[in-house]
Amino acid sequence: MELEFNKGFIEVICGSMYAGKTEELLRRIRRIQYAKKDCIVFKPKIDNRYSATEVVSHNNTRITSINVSNSCDIRNYIYNEVKELPYAIAIDEVQFFDSGVISLCEELADNGVRVICAGLDLDFRGEPFGVMPELLARCEKVTKLNAICQKCGGIATRTQRLINGSPAYYEDDVILVGAKEQYEARCRHCHEVPRRKSNG
Repeated sequence: MELEFNKGFIEVICGSMYAGKTEELLRRIRRIQYAKKDCIVFKPKIDNRYSATEVVSHNNTRITSINVSNSCDIRNYIYNEVKELPYAIAIDEVQFFDSGVISLCEELADNGVRVICAGLDLDFRGEPFGVMPELLARCEKVTKLNAICQKCGGIATRTQRLINGSPAYYEDDVILVGAKEQYEARCRHCHEVPRRKSNG
């Protein structure tokens, strides 16, 4: 039986690219809206792939959002732009935010807000991405989604970065803006990171 939380809590939707994270986030937001409850949606300004004013899934499902640069912008909006705390807030691509988003999510949940975060749990290297490890440790509920490996058809848990058709090197920047890059969902065994440091 799935647990239900009546007061504030944090839930995280995570996985690789093309796993359906944003689609699941939008589904939860719509359920909240159908119940006639308030939900404020945020996304980082760095994510302008499909729209500057909406959260958009790869399937082109979309919902209006507030674009912010950092966790302080979210805090300022919630405490200065709305009359009372909403029933819920949703944050897409949460891995791009600074560490202040963790304490903000905790504070909002402590004050009765349902906090829904979605993002990549691993970066292109296959390593924990930004604030995600701590959010996953602190949240009440985790939904980990998988994609299908674009090489072998297996369960994809990794995001493969390709630059001009070749796997990105380990030492490449974790976040590349405006680069000629593309991404594929890959399984553990098909994921390639040239010059990756040894774990041994």
